Amino acid sequence: MHCNQCEQTFRKTGCVTSPGMCGKDADVQSLQEMLLYGLKGMAAYAHHARRLGKSDETVSAFIEEALFATMTNVNFDVKSLLEYCLECGRMNLRVMQMLDEGHVEAFGKPTPTKVQEGTQAGRGILVTGHDLADLRDLLEQLEGTDIKVYTHGEMLPAHMYPFFQNHPNLAGHYGSAWQNQKREFAAFPGPVVATTNCVLIPPQSYKGRLFTTRGTAVPGGQCIRDGDYSAVLAEALRCAPCEEQITGESTVGFHRSVLLDHAQTIVDAVKAGQISRFFVIGGCDGADPGRNYFSDFAQGTPDDSFILTLGCGKYRIRDHAYGEHLGFPRLMDMGQCNDAYGAIAVASALAEAFECSVNELPLTLVISWFEQKAVAVLLTLLSLGVKGITLGPNAPAFVSPNVFAILQERFDLRLSGNDAEGDLRLAMSA
Repeated sequence: MHCNQCEQTFRKTGCVTSPGMCGKDADVQSLQEMLLYGLKGMAAYAHHARRLGKSDETVSAFIEEALFATMTNVNFDVKSLLEYCLECGRMNLRVMQMLDEGHVEAFGKPTPTKVQEGTQAGRGILVTGHDLADLRDLLEQLEGTDIKVYTHGEMLPAHMYPFFQNHPNLAGHYGSAWQNQKREFAAFPGPVVATTNCVLIPPQSYKGRLFTTRGTAVPGGQCIRDGDYSAVLAEALRCAPCEEQITGESTVGFHRSVLLDHAQTIVDAVKAGQISRFFVIGGCDGADPGRNYFSDFAQGTPDDSFILTLGCGKYRIRDHAYGEHLGFPRLMDMGQCNDAYGAIAVASALAEAFECSVNELPLTLVISWFEQKAVAVLLTLLSLGVKGITLGPNAPAFVSPNVFAILQERFDLRLSGNDAEGDLRLAMSA
């Protein structure tokens, strides 16, 4: 089990057998890890929400209780630990709701917008991560200068909010998902600000130009803890300017509020047989092989279906031309990974309109995962009783075979494989 959290571990180095010295077995260990990782992801979202003035004492109290449940000799019961994991999912839904509300209140109601990709001529700063409050603070401190700011990775959805759309220093978007940052940051001539995960330890080529904020840090890096971006401004003035290199244009901004404004149109189209299915394809992107499954799946979806995407998993599917249907783009970018709340809100509204459960909707969820935030979102979906989710490209290593069997039996949780075409046919026949 590789558990070393107490003094009485096997040979005082770590229990490697199940059960361990305390009596805890591999399934209990698995659920404790699942709970810990879900709590980490939820805490990240709660941290962002708190920075926008949103918090909930009920959430904080649950975090304390759930952490206590993972301590040595506290809980050996699979059933109750699974319930803690599902309660973590319920609490994470509340946290994502708070963050959604904080974003809208601080930055305005989102609207679909076209975003220019690439760089314009002139000095620039690149901002990556998830924290929109950091992006706002940086832009406000740059007002009156001609320095251009570009989003990267999960910062792309910032462009759907009016505050950012209207800010003269925000110039567009540069680059793709987090795992490509070493190549993309090296090619960008100005400073880079990493606000959250997923920052990689930088090579020498741009180490001196990389800044981080608060809890995000790298060895030898420059961490901004007080919100003062004057050092970033000075670095931008020192660095070479960007060259004019526009690479394209993309559309973002299909926030839950946008889709819910068109809910009746969508319901009528489904009833008229004009929409065959909705697909939620997104989550985390990553570098390991197997993620082509998600691009193959998306590209095979029928022309009368819609794809909702969110998280950096969008970069796995966004470069294909999906066209339009009923006046809407078939691929709709809903936002960051935390905007899974929006997808849940839309699904719940459609289920209410059709007087059915979410599981009875013409809806398929194909989710890529990488780290703890994705665990929190998955637990949220499971806590709501959503069944038939396809997860991949690999099973979480911390989930024991017995625990995965429980999730399969209770929630019909599935793993992506190598046959995206076959899985798509199965989804369309449901």
